Amino acid sequence: MVKPTRVTNDIRAHREAAGMTQAELARRLGVTRQTLIAIEQGRYSPSLELAFQIAREFARGLDDVFHYPQESSS
Repeated sequence: MVKPTRVTNDIRAHREAAGMTQAELARRLGVTRQTLIAIEQGRYSPSLELAFQIAREFARGLDDVFHYPQESSS
């Protein structure tokens, strides 16, 4: 069983704001729609290269699209 990633993202919100379908974004990125769905749902973390490509599609920085929880210092 694959452990879900702790990385979250706002890809869906950015994609919808841009008026893009999953199929269109996947085609632009050179990945399958299934891969994009898994990334959007947090079931898969993209490579760093793909993460940069995704952020650039929306003219955003990585931190605007992807989020990683900070560790609490307890």
